[in-house]
Amino acid sequence: MLATWGASVLDADAIAHELTAPGGAAIAPIGEAFGAAMITAEGGLDRDRMRAAVFAEPVLRHRLEAILHPRIGQVLRERATLAQGAYLVVVVPLLVEGQERWRHAVDRIAVVDCAEPLQIERVMRRSNLEAAQVRAIMATQATREARRAAADDLIDNSADLAALQARARDLHGQYLQIARRI
Repeated sequence: MLATWGASVLDADAIAHELTAPGGAAIAPIGEAFGAAMITAEGGLDRDRMRAAVFAEPVLRHRLEAILHPRIGQVLRERATLAQGAYLVVVVPLLVEGQERWRHAVDRIAVVDCAEPLQIERVMRRSNLEAAQVRAIMATQATREARRAAADDLIDNSADLAALQARARDLHGQYLQIARRI
């Protein structure tokens, strides 16, 4: 929504997908660190296999993050210098977990929030995962309370699309005002 209203938006998760697609810059280091079994026949990351491995062994998750996070950060910095919008939004799904890397780099932190049962339901539907898998992933992430506490701006995403759009539109207006002052 913010992009359609004039913001530049960079998405760390989308960049991670680029880096782990066939021919992506992270494929060779991932293959070296985890073995060829983690790379599909097409040359991309085998996401299902990697997900199972990193959530079974936290040390493997940290190894994968050590490969991906610096590369994602570099691409974000490069693309941020080219941003042309009224203001820049950087979408970082694990921002609170890496808050020490981000707090100095952003003016505001907006958290899109909903109750955990609704979050689980949505992830199951979007990613075709079982509830237990979603809960296991969530257990490795910052708690809802920690995300809410880190927020300068909170967007409630528990109602319908119209309510979400109204809150996002209000926030967009605030961000435009902030961008004019900077």
